[in-house]
Amino acid sequence: MPDDPKPDRTPSEDDRLPDVSPDERRRLLTGLLRGVSRAFYLTLRVLPAPLREPVGLAYLLARAADTVADTRLLPPLNRLEHLLSFRKQIEGPASAGALRAIEAALTEKQAIPDERVLLQSLPQAFALLEALPPDDRAKVRDVVVTLTRGMEMDLRTFPAEDSGRVAALKTPDELDTYTYYVAGCVGEFWTRMLAAHTPALKHWDIERVSETGVRFGKALQLTNVLRDVPKDLRIGRCYLPANELQQQGLLPDTLLEASAGAKARPVLAVRLRQALIYFDAARDYMLAIPRRCVRLRLAVLWPILIGLGTLAKLARNDAWLDPARPSKVTRGWVYRMMLCSVPASLSNGWTSSWIGAWRRRVDEAL
Repeated sequence: MPDDPKPDRTPSEDDRLPDVSPDERRRLLTGLLRGVSRAFYLTLRVLPAPLREPVGLAYLLARAADTVADTRLLPPLNRLEHLLSFRKQIEGPASAGALRAIEAALTEKQAIPDERVLLQSLPQAFALLEALPPDDRAKVRDVVVTLTRGMEMDLRTFPAEDSGRVAALKTPDELDTYTYYVAGCVGEFWTRMLAAHTPALKHWDIERVSETGVRFGKALQLTNVLRDVPKDLRIGRCYLPANELQQQGLLPDTLLEASAGAKARPVLAVRLRQALIYFDAARDYMLAIPRRCVRLRLAVLWPILIGLGTLAKLARNDAWLDPARPSKVTRGWVYRMMLCSVPASLSNGWTSSWIGAWRRRVDEAL
């Protein structure tokens, strides 16, 4: 009787995550993170050292999920299938085999080299996740799972990017849910991470500050949504609520005409005012950080000022629906702001006045 054939590898070996060397860790959390994170990398580098790895890894994993959801060479339902598989790996325990399957299905369909490398690095990134201290690991898992719900909402709500159709979120409540999924939850995560790793914040009422952090995150995402309306419309996505557009006699696809900007301006104005309310919470969040925590204050102040600067540009842009006239602050503006922010961050009065001045610029344009 012949011997039973031996399996090449046992399932447990196939599913085992790799060991990650110090060089590989640096590659993932420095070079690769810089390549895929753009502006966020500036904020990450100013954070105190104990926060950089868990926060950077959370961003890297979220960026990988976003790459899965945005692979336009695949139909939305196929992307959704891979995204749900990715979420299952985040929830744990992660399987190297499942991660390699995601990589095999999507890597060759990426036009951006860093995104191909990111997908190829999934087993190593998940190994770093498993190596985090338990409390940090749980927080990273929670925020990335929630972020994938926003990506799932995109894939279930909107048509394929090349379909020629435009769909919209139905109501302000749907927009509010979306902004929580894709950014408000980051405010919660950020708050709990800061409190866990910063002795100077032990006095924080975590639940109350987390609620403020949610509004801070929504401020940043709503700013992105409003800034990107022309670009998103051209891939079939309208985040402005359909019922508000209908009140102005508009349909989502009519916003593809830049000339519709004046008629749609009341819808924009409502959302700009909502964003300003959220930015008031963002200001309160920054002021809750003691002045001696300069790095943390800068990490919070920079996105507030960039966000308000963007809203001011948008509020003054009569051609806000024209993709050729985007409402963006310049790189030079950002660098000058960062230079001035170091002394400003040491004074609550100076910082509050600076934020208030940008808020008034938006108000005056409405």
